[in-house]
Amino acid sequence: MSETETGSRAQVLHFPRMAPTQPNVAFNRDELREILNVYGRKVAAGEWRDYAMDFTRDKAIFSVFRRASETPLYRIEKDPAAARRQGAYSVVAGTGLVMKRGHELNRVLRVLEKELRVVD
Repeated sequence: MSETETGSRAQVLHFPRMAPTQPNVAFNRDELREILNVYGRKVAAGEWRDYAMDFTRDKAIFSVFRRASETPLYRIEKDPAAARRQGAYSVVAGTGLVMKRGHELNRVLRVLEKELRVVD
């Protein structure tokens, strides 16, 4: 115990131990390289301007923005819990529509590479 300025003893409080936490899900180096290659091409084309990365216990999310003040145009998500069923990777549009989902990131990212065509 230690004494305070008034001469009374201070009481030490013990906090309960925290349970070990599960680490956050993150993109590995190869996954980030693939995502940033697509991002770089879209920035060079003037379509995208900013991005954000979020790492939670459940998902890793790479969000793409046209402007920093807007909502994301797309979210590239890695969800290990869905890996066995539908694939860990997905591209989600700003409206919440899942555009593509799969087991391989490079195949999922192809949905962002498609160019628009004029329909007659």
